[in-house]
Amino acid sequence: MTFVTMAYIVILNPLIIGGFSPDQAATDVEGGYLAASAVSAVTALTAGVMTILIGVISNLPFGIAAGLGINSFLAVSVVGQVTWPEAMGLVVINGLIIVLLASTGLRVLIFNAVPAELKTAITVGIGLFIAFIGLVDAGFVRPSGVASPPVQLGDQGSIATLPTVVFLIALVIMGVLMARRVKGALLIGILVSTVIAIIAEAIFRVGPSQGTNPAGWNLNAPVLPDAVVSLPDLSLVGAFSFGAFERIGALAAIMLVFTLVFTNFFDAMGTMTGLARGADLADANGNFPGLRSGLIIEGVGAVAGGGTSSSSNTIFIDSAAGIGEGARTGLASLITGLLFLAAMFFTPLTQVVPLEIAAAALVVVGALMVSQIQHVQWTDFSVSLPVFLTIIVMPLTYSIANGIGVGFISWVLVRALSGRARDISPLLWVVAAGFLVYFARGPIESLIG
Repeated sequence: MTFVTMAYIVILNPLIIGGFSPDQAATDVEGGYLAASAVSAVTALTAGVMTILIGVISNLPFGIAAGLGINSFLAVSVVGQVTWPEAMGLVVINGLIIVLLASTGLRVLIFNAVPAELKTAITVGIGLFIAFIGLVDAGFVRPSGVASPPVQLGDQGSIATLPTVVFLIALVIMGVLMARRVKGALLIGILVSTVIAIIAEAIFRVGPSQGTNPAGWNLNAPVLPDAVVSLPDLSLVGAFSFGAFERIGALAAIMLVFTLVFTNFFDAMGTMTGLARGADLADANGNFPGLRSGLIIEGVGAVAGGGTSSSSNTIFIDSAAGIGEGARTGLASLITGLLFLAAMFFTPLTQVVPLEIAAAALVVVGALMVSQIQHVQWTDFSVSLPVFLTIIVMPLTYSIANGIGVGFISWVLVRALSGRARDISPLLWVVAAGFLVYFARGPIESLIG
């Protein structure tokens, strides 16, 4: 059951970070891109290996795969500054740092030092960010072409294209399935919506946009491939580089790594604790057998994700489906991992799914993440303002890093100046100072030549 609820990532990840040609992909600073078929293959490979590892070594019923949020961050914010191999090199470094923190026990200490409200704000902000990406990718939200308002609904305020209509249909299907708590709702929604898209394309033949057809599909038109099964393209394994430090400078590269670490860090810790409690494995403090080794393996998943160009791999909350069906040991992860490895041979199917349907899945996942906002104490303005800024800055600036940075800085300043400096962890002061340097890096670099 865990595999059924997670399998959508093999389809979705290539559409976020990959593409089928340079004009139909997230291109990097040099115009390079990741082939969708190769991304699908390495996504399945890495998820399979890492899920098997956490099952065999930690005996935990958790699935691991490319994390949503980080892949969007890479595609939207990072590769505009570096190449894809350099971006994946930053992901590798992020994973090595997480492994170090987990193996020394510092990961748990740091997790406990950051206020719960900021952890929640980061999750909610990422949810809004990826939902906004989904709306833009689907053509539901478009640039207006004028200063105010900068964006508009569809084409001149109306939904005028077939692909956007299919997006709305997919969104409704997935939403209804989720509301009815159907197992594998996202995967079923993607498959059903893709069938609808194939039929619509066969009738109306709108074709891909390719920059000259604004009414077309954003990337690929939904057309059945010549073959369903093929040998996996593993050419992206090992295709990473540490050249980002030379290209954009050490300070900017370090801050990108810092953002990756924070995003990976809190999402995985919170997910593992929640899943362990759902499986009745955790005690009152959230500790459970296999916690430390599980955290180390999750960090190794980030290293493996960068090393295979599948993006950072992390614990999936979708594992709750398997736990709900009785999974309590690593045997469930072993089976899930083997199914992911088998999925490598079905990568041609990923070329059928249009980006508009993947966009609907992003909106649904975003809604799930935003639901965590209920845990924020809104009556205390020294809490609500930093939380609000963290959440709103991410989608409005199209950057997870900016949201985290503004959140930490505002938390320290507002809490300290309102007489609550003693409540602030020394770690937060260090982090806030680091982000101040990050935001002022342009003038600083000019001053030091």
